[in-house]
Amino acid sequence: MRDYELLFVLDSTLDEEQKAALIETVKSVINNGGEAGEPDVWGDRKLAYNINKKSTGYYVVLPFKADAELPKELDRRLRINENVMRHIIVSQDEE
Repeated sequence: MRDYELLFVLDSTLDEEQKAALIETVKSVINNGGEAGEPDVWGDRKLAYNINKKSTGYYVVLPFKADAELPKELDRRLRINENVMRHIIVSQDEE
């Protein structure tokens, strides 16, 4: 298993329950094939540029461990979700 870090930006207009539910959904996807760590919620931050005419986003960083196939599936699911404005998955292993 490799160490990864996921940073995703949610739509800041969602209420707190919806944001928490989305974070739990992402954790459950990771836990199906890996181990999700504790999310580090950065909260609402100003975006460097407008995305869909919005200037703020709700940032969450989530470390996890998984095999090489899980990040591909996670990336696919995050692209489909309309409430996820942007995301990036980074491998923490040094080569």
